Amino acid sequence: MLDKNNIQEVTVIGAMRHICIDATVRAAVDFGYKTTTVHDACVMLDLVFGVTQVPAAQVHATIMAAIAFNYGEVIDTDTWLLR
Repeated sequence: MLDKNNIQEVTVIGAMRHICIDATVRAAVDFGYKTTTVHDACVMLDLVFGVTQVPAAQVHATIMAAIAFNYGEVIDTDTWLLR
């Protein structure tokens, strides 16, 4: 559908940064789309790995850093609205 409508860039927002946001951005890039992730328009909860509780802010920072490093632009809502 995106190709049919000549869409070349996607903006990603939503829930669960470590699952949906991460997977969507990576898949979009794999399919050749330019991505922009609006980091403060995404939801996250604390995670638990074994006996370690990982605060939502740390999960958020880790996922956004990985996306910004290799998969696309990461900006805040105010910046996105000014475009």
